[in-house]
Amino acid sequence: MQGLLLAGRYRLVDSIGSGGMGRVWRAHDEVLHRAVAVKELTAALYVAEGDLARLLARTHAEARAAARINHSAVVTVHDVLEHDNRPWIVMELVEGNSLADEVKEQGRVEPAEAARIGLWVLRALRAAHAAGVLHRDVKPGNVLLSVDRRVLLTDFGIAQVEGDTTITRTGEIVGSVDYLAPERVRGHDPGPSSDLWALGATLYTAVEGRSPFRRTSPLSTMQAVVDEEPPPPQYAGALEPVITALLRKDPATRPSPQETEQMLAEAVEGRRPKAAQAYVPTEHLDTDVTRRPGHPDHGTGAHMPPSHGGPGVPYGGPGPAYGGPGVTAHQTLHAGTAPAPRKRRRGPVTALVVVLAALVGGGTAIGVKYVSDWRKDNTSVTGTGGTRTGKETGGTGKSGQSTPTRTPAGAVPDSWVRVHDVDGFSLALPSRKWQRQANGSQVDYTPDGGKHFIRIAVDDSPDFENPYMHQLDLEKQLTKLQAYSRVSLQSNTFRDCPGSLWDFTWTALPKQTPFPGARRAIEQTYLDRDGVEYAIYMSAPAADWATAREQFDVVLRGWRPKA
Repeated sequence: MQGLLLAGRYRLVDSIGSGGMGRVWRAHDEVLHRAVAVKELTAALYVAEGDLARLLARTHAEARAAARINHSAVVTVHDVLEHDNRPWIVMELVEGNSLADEVKEQGRVEPAEAARIGLWVLRALRAAHAAGVLHRDVKPGNVLLSVDRRVLLTDFGIAQVEGDTTITRTGEIVGSVDYLAPERVRGHDPGPSSDLWALGATLYTAVEGRSPFRRTSPLSTMQAVVDEEPPPPQYAGALEPVITALLRKDPATRPSPQETEQMLAEAVEGRRPKAAQAYVPTEHLDTDVTRRPGHPDHGTGAHMPPSHGGPGVPYGGPGPAYGGPGVTAHQTLHAGTAPAPRKRRRGPVTALVVVLAALVGGGTAIGVKYVSDWRKDNTSVTGTGGTRTGKETGGTGKSGQSTPTRTPAGAVPDSWVRVHDVDGFSLALPSRKWQRQANGSQVDYTPDGGKHFIRIAVDDSPDFENPYMHQLDLEKQLTKLQAYSRVSLQSNTFRDCPGSLWDFTWTALPKQTPFPGARRAIEQTYLDRDGVEYAIYMSAPAADWATAREQFDVVLRGWRPKA
């Protein structure tokens, strides 16, 4: 589908993400000569014929909902078109991360920054509510952070528009259950305060690094939303009473949007909002020792399913170190290189769709279509590896949000060069100084004989169930490395394909490499739709890591697999 021309003007470039309802493509508007994001309704390909009309209506409703809102913190919809008997939505392209990605990468967000993000989300919601639109799916994955730190709310795909006929079945809840307000779980009609509750849950996740109500299943999560109070946040600072106020079970007792905006503005400045104290219980006794700081279970998400384990791609290619010119991947780990790629059978690629009927509160039977992928917690319709839907060009944003004129996070700088490798793939490199070196069945590009390098490996017959499990297996072999330490290892989605990202450090010894000392590496693996496994790996001295990490993000954006 890459290269497809829609409506005679929008040419699809590459897939940059997917969600429960659709896939998002980076595209080029050949009339206005600008980059745009195009959302494809992939769900329409797999539903029963009786449900197709409802899905089409929902997509049109998304476009209408977003089009009714004029605010700098809402992703703009440019066009809706028909192709292949399905609607496609054309919207602005935002380059950056989602809040969900930022939490995964950093662990948590500082309270003042979380309050600033929340303030802009609230302003977007107030603009939506003023236009008669309820978002109904506010969550970290739908909050986008552009390269210049602008905040944009996206995915009005399940929004409810005042005056429109409902397009959901009676009793059906659509959304991510750990961010649903209690009244929605009970089957009551949502209101603006339901979106504010979801904002409170989103802010909790931002500062704590975990969802406040997520349990081991959607059903137990819904029960927690209705019946349980979240553990008191430990890292919220001045934002704590605001979160507590927004997460009141009774929508009538939550603060108004005006009160919330004032409280968030104070929290941005590091001041504990006085108005929020009216919503905070006078006393809280926590008798559960497992929730207290210092207990082994505290903050570990012991009650949540692991975020890894989604469909993925194993990887047997690039390893932790580079042994200098002439050293191949067939040499031992003691020589500072990785094990050789192993040919494997192609494993199945599966998708998780959670559809269940639950009994929650008052014996109400609720049919739940859980849009987001439960195991991966990949809650955004945007891609990974630093690419998200949104604006790309510089200038001055609306409503005073500054937009510096610099290379967007999703673009490849003009100073970089594109290299078309003899093995069929192509990638962008910082300069022509980066030269190709064959490394066994892998390919390296290095500007200095291996002190800094990028490694590419391709395997057309992978074996492990998913990349996370495979990288865990590879990690066991790295115990031979001096001072090996994992920074992070988690499954993700890359270019709309299952993948895994691994970041680690170690110390290279003089007897192993011409470049001894502290080193760091990062590896993105994924499995494309043809079952071919790709691994993109970068390593550099730890002292140079800030620059190397930025370069790695650009390499991922410029990556093009074999045609």
